[in-house]
Amino acid sequence: MTSADGTPVRVGVFGLLGSGNLGNDGSLEAVLGYLRAEHPEAAVDALCGGPEVVTARYGIPATRLHWYRGEYRTASRAGAIAAKGLGKLVDAVRTAAWVRRHDVVIVPGMGVLEATLPLRPWGFPYALFLLCASGRLVGTRVALVGVGAAPIRNRPTRALVRWSARLAAYRSYRDEQSRDAMRAMGVDTARDEVYPDLAFALPTPRVSASAGPPGPVCVGVMDFHGGNDDRARAEEIHRRYLDGTTRFVRALVEEGRPVRLLTGDACDAPVVAAILDAVDSPLVTAAGATSLADLMKETAAADAVVATRYHNLVCALKAGTPTLALSYAAKSDALMDRMGLAAYCHPAREVDAGRLLEQFRALEKRSAELRRTLAERNLTVTRQLQHQFAALTAALFPAADHPHAHALREAP
Repeated sequence: MTSADGTPVRVGVFGLLGSGNLGNDGSLEAVLGYLRAEHPEAAVDALCGGPEVVTARYGIPATRLHWYRGEYRTASRAGAIAAKGLGKLVDAVRTAAWVRRHDVVIVPGMGVLEATLPLRPWGFPYALFLLCASGRLVGTRVALVGVGAAPIRNRPTRALVRWSARLAAYRSYRDEQSRDAMRAMGVDTARDEVYPDLAFALPTPRVSASAGPPGPVCVGVMDFHGGNDDRARAEEIHRRYLDGTTRFVRALVEEGRPVRLLTGDACDAPVVAAILDAVDSPLVTAAGATSLADLMKETAAADAVVATRYHNLVCALKAGTPTLALSYAAKSDALMDRMGLAAYCHPAREVDAGRLLEQFRALEKRSAELRRTLAERNLTVTRQLQHQFAALTAALFPAADHPHAHALREAP
């Protein structure tokens, strides 16, 4: 794929990539797969949280997202506060210079327009605003592809998110709730489409579930402290989540069920350690997954999955394994509904081990039926993502290469 003057089209990818979150990296992997299949001549690089990891894992050049390396650490001393403030100014220049070197910048999936987990406005929301504003100023097309959004109460964060969306050249969302949230924030979404999460475009593992009872159960855990509006009772929420999840795992073990603990981010490790210490059984083991592909293999080999992190759910559902969601946000409920498992959601903020065990048993009783449902839904999801990538090509890449492409849809 080349531009009008014959040079390769320069494509940037942007986000908290390579920073330990497997879902974010899975979205990147899906977009890179699309680019390599449909636009193999494109020159691709990244502006991201973990440039060394992205370069080593995906073979593309990468630049650090923030000039100040302590951006996501709380600053209490005067020197750190000053460095953070200086970093905001430096990042404005760095981001604009990076964007200018590209024809297209893609933000691959992720919940970049939400604050369902604790988030400060001058961290990533500010970085995203710099990206989208720079794109509009220098004429580089910025695409928010298959992103998540949610209502935001914090005014500075909401303003930055709203303006980022307005300034982007292309927007699509991973569920209807995300599009509705942006419309409620004052963004014109009339031409924005909804498609399944990008991670559904990753290859599906071919792993058979183990034969003979009792089968393994994957339990995906999370360092969960509530959302952006729950800071005052974050520790209480975390204790209740950990206690309820631990009791559930212990109940499975007492029934002789092997349990595999899954994570989706490096910060989840202490939760795994706490459960292993509390249950103390050889039936409970921790998976060392380092990618969504690893997570999919784990979930494909399980009889059932109970998981909290959104992309743990994606992996389990894509693998076709009956899944119960410990839901912490509307995106989890929407995903389960899309895949035909809306009845199997349990609130992560109020984990009741007894009730969760009842739901789990009901899930397992319908296992064969739910596997058929998931197989059908996954076929539909695959077709929808093919439409997403076709729409992305039509919207973002030079018309000279795609004579039948639609005109670029500039967001108002």
